Amino acid sequence: MSAFNETIESRGEKPPTTVNVWDPFVRVFHWSLAALFLVAFLTGDDIEQVHIAAGYTIAGLVGLRVIWGFIGPAHARFSNFVRSPRDVLVYLRDIALFRAPRHLGHNPAGGAMIVALIIMLIGTSATGYMLTTDAFWGAKWAGEVHEVFANLTVALIVIHVLGVLLASFEHRENLVKAMITGRKRSA
Repeated sequence: MSAFNETIESRGEKPPTTVNVWDPFVRVFHWSLAALFLVAFLTGDDIEQVHIAAGYTIAGLVGLRVIWGFIGPAHARFSNFVRSPRDVLVYLRDIALFRAPRHLGHNPAGGAMIVALIIMLIGTSATGYMLTTDAFWGAKWAGEVHEVFANLTVALIVIHVLGVLLASFEHRENLVKAMITGRKRSA
């Protein structure tokens, strides 16, 4: 049956082969983080217990993702996608000119976005935790810093989504689907 499926052609062409890129941990982390951040952002001060629970869960997930960035499979490792600022700027220029090379894993801009989001989420989680301690309970400045981190995270999420849409369009591949299935076309 599999030999038969391999010979089936679509409009005279073989369907493109795919490879596994995003492991289950990265995919579950990504979508869980998205949902939890939305919950935390929407609940804010209104439903404090839910907000705090979502925040602690986010902090735990980010901690696990940092560890996974060193010990996970190739495409999950920071060494695979964290690039120099120059490489990121060159990639951003090239994507604006619609000539950016396709990357099987994260492109340089995507790698920079991951690092930026992790930093913002650590800042948001740390200041959120501070607000639950006796030392910082009711400290206006700590609440303001927490809100700045959260709002900067929202801005980064918007840029991230726009970048995913642009890269999907430019390289003619559905990156959202790839983050669900874990698979991307091989070439």
